[in-house]
Amino acid sequence: MTKQIPQNYTDANFELNQQYNANDEIDLRELFAAIWQGKWIIIAITAVFAIGSVIYALNQPNIYKSEALLSPADTENGGGSLAALAGQFGGLASMAGINLGGGGDKTQMAIEVLKSRQFTSEFIQKYGILVDLMAAESWDMATESLFYNSDIYDENTQKWVRDVSAPYQVKPSMQEAYKEFSKVMTVSTDKETGMVNVSVEHLSPLVAQQWVNWLVEDINLEMKQRDVAEAQRSTAFLESQIAQTNVADIRTILYQLIEEQTKTIMFAEVREEYVFKTIDPALVPEEKSGPKRALICVVGTMLGGMLAIMILLIRHFSRKED
Repeated sequence: MTKQIPQNYTDANFELNQQYNANDEIDLRELFAAIWQGKWIIIAITAVFAIGSVIYALNQPNIYKSEALLSPADTENGGGSLAALAGQFGGLASMAGINLGGGGDKTQMAIEVLKSRQFTSEFIQKYGILVDLMAAESWDMATESLFYNSDIYDENTQKWVRDVSAPYQVKPSMQEAYKEFSKVMTVSTDKETGMVNVSVEHLSPLVAQQWVNWLVEDINLEMKQRDVAEAQRSTAFLESQIAQTNVADIRTILYQLIEEQTKTIMFAEVREEYVFKTIDPALVPEEKSGPKRALICVVGTMLGGMLAIMILLIRHFSRKED
């Protein structure tokens, strides 16, 4: 059985809802009038933010970006024969820890190694760039010299003097240095062409270019050493297997695998650009890449204007409710 609602109750409820909706509606004319009345407050707050953003933007040091364009090196160390062997003796090769795959995986692995904590830590320690990474404050173009933040590093005594709380130490750890280095170093791959771009941003254009060159040189050396060490281990394993078998066919297969590992070692020794070939080397940048001072000023001014309007409207409606 359906219960009928009295007509007078429905009409009263409808009128009540209309009253609530009328109270909740914002009169645009009232809104613009409130903004117009407080225009000087808006102008004043916006001007403060605009001046502050200009001062902030002008005080930011220039950042320079140096980058190198790299191409994955061709697998010239018997790539065709390796592919043939992979089809025939892939199982035996995997037992020996031998990779008979193509060069695509090696390129991707090199990129991941380049971005790894271990490689970065060894890179920072090898070239002694911790001070330039963590304490650099400004760059003098005339003298081509870096200046350091005296609150972080004392250049006269060559000691770290920064004030930090646990677990951080006065001298930055490699974990802290890795985080900072990851901010200034970028590795990207063009999906269409396969080209790899390595870039570094720094206060000094000379430092930026030098670090890029070192990175390219070291990643080629690192991957070369890894492949040579792997080939040597695989060769030692295969030679031990040859000594343990008298089956002529198996010995022939093992000798072929050893031959391929020997080619890998020879190829690595004669080729400097082992994983990446430099297409466009890093240069000392003449123009800054940042900061975007005009953008900082525009954004700062807009934030000031919006904040002023919000404050004015909140003030207006709070007074209205009172």
